[in-house]
Amino acid sequence: MSTADQPELILKRVSKKASSAKGSLITLPKIQECIEYVCGCTSNRAGVRLLMSCLLAKLDRPEIDPRQPYTEIGGNKCFSGRTYDERYLTKFITENRLPVNATTAYLTPTLRNISRPLSTKIDLVGRPKDLYQKSIQVLEAVASGALGAENALIEIVRLLHKMRDENLARMTSLIASLKRTEGALPLSSEAIVNLIRQHLACRNSSRLPVLIVAAAYDTVGSYMKEKILALNPHNAADSQTGSLGDVEICIVGEDAVVTSYEMKMRLVSVDDIDVAVSKITSSTSKIHNYIFITTEPIDTTVAEYAASFYERTDGTEIVILDCIGFIRHFLHLFHRLRAEYLSAYQRHVLAEPDSAVSQALKEAFLALRQVAESRE
Repeated sequence: MSTADQPELILKRVSKKASSAKGSLITLPKIQECIEYVCGCTSNRAGVRLLMSCLLAKLDRPEIDPRQPYTEIGGNKCFSGRTYDERYLTKFITENRLPVNATTAYLTPTLRNISRPLSTKIDLVGRPKDLYQKSIQVLEAVASGALGAENALIEIVRLLHKMRDENLARMTSLIASLKRTEGALPLSSEAIVNLIRQHLACRNSSRLPVLIVAAAYDTVGSYMKEKILALNPHNAADSQTGSLGDVEICIVGEDAVVTSYEMKMRLVSVDDIDVAVSKITSSTSKIHNYIFITTEPIDTTVAEYAASFYERTDGTEIVILDCIGFIRHFLHLFHRLRAEYLSAYQRHVLAEPDSAVSQALKEAFLALRQVAESRE
């Protein structure tokens, strides 16, 4: 049976071997292709955490079947893949800065609530479909004895180390290019607006409006005697966190939220306003402003409906603002702090986990900024 620290020792051993490996230890070309595909699939990182948790369990408890990571299956060959994932992999991934999601794979819709062994004959609903098929092919090879679990896990960690180092090298190069322009005339407010508009136009940019507002308060919060509370994870629902919105603002020295921002990458609807009113009326804090930031056009009827709640909420203003309009007004209002704002926004973008702001989106911002600054 497993001892409490055995999985951690296994991961340390695997990581050491992966770091010193000159190449792949896999002798099966088709399986090697599957592992490379799963590790390189940046659009969905659930597959790589699934593989790592199942392989770790197999190394920890050789008697189990790596295709049965659900205790609901029953029998002595199943195990809790989620336990291995959350208890051991999360720490390992964070400490080694591996390019993998920070959260468990087992809460994704595709891998949730399964009560039978994983098999390539099962049509798992998820995108891309090949990700799950190829992940299971690797597990089937391990279950059959054709592939050693340790060699498979070493190869996965080796590829993740390689991805991490390549990502870091690209980021370092882009940041170094930006530093060479330090001391030059700062970008104009309109140039920064255009830069952020281009960044918002990139794929999978839903987290960016939160960072746009957060950077604004980082820049001028001390002047306004207001502070921003720690941001919640991008995929955490307000009902789970107990928060009023995506960005919450307090007065310095106090804990009560006075302004709440909610971001929408779509039209704000009447239903959204009703939900906001419910939050406001049930809050123990006196909310002064509940602000929707949207990247889509504002419906005049909905905006008027939002404004109608000022008296009914005893003084809370609910308003809908255009995202680009917000940042344009902010930058011109605090024109002398525009360079500080851009630096704050960049810090937020680069500090976000890849699951919230992808490596590609981070690199896109740095590249766009480099182009913008070379034109000024």
